[in-house]
Amino acid sequence: MILSTTDSLQGEEIKNYLGIVTAEVVYGSNALRDFFAGIRDVLGGRTGAYERVFEKGQQEALKELENRAKKVSADAVIGVQIRTDTINIDDHGVLMLITATGTAVSL
Repeated sequence: MILSTTDSLQGEEIKNYLGIVTAEVVYGSNALRDFFAGIRDVLGGRTGAYERVFEKGQQEALKELENRAKKVSADAVIGVQIRTDTINIDDHGVLMLITATGTAVSL
């Protein structure tokens, strides 16, 4: 399975466009991670704990995108985009949302 951010694949002919595929990964917040991230906000610098969460989430979203593309018999997904966002669930809680989207194609 080929995943690409481009709208074409060099050396490959797209035979059929099979539709848009999406994948979502949602993570809950973690009090300890939030505490240390808050310290980083005050002191400055990168928040490695959240960077690792987003990196893992992006990889999981891409894997799920691949799985969903396979269900429609795709050989590749082109035009892949990854978006990160948050969902506020109350005054104290936030969920992290990572979405991958692309067009499933057969080659």
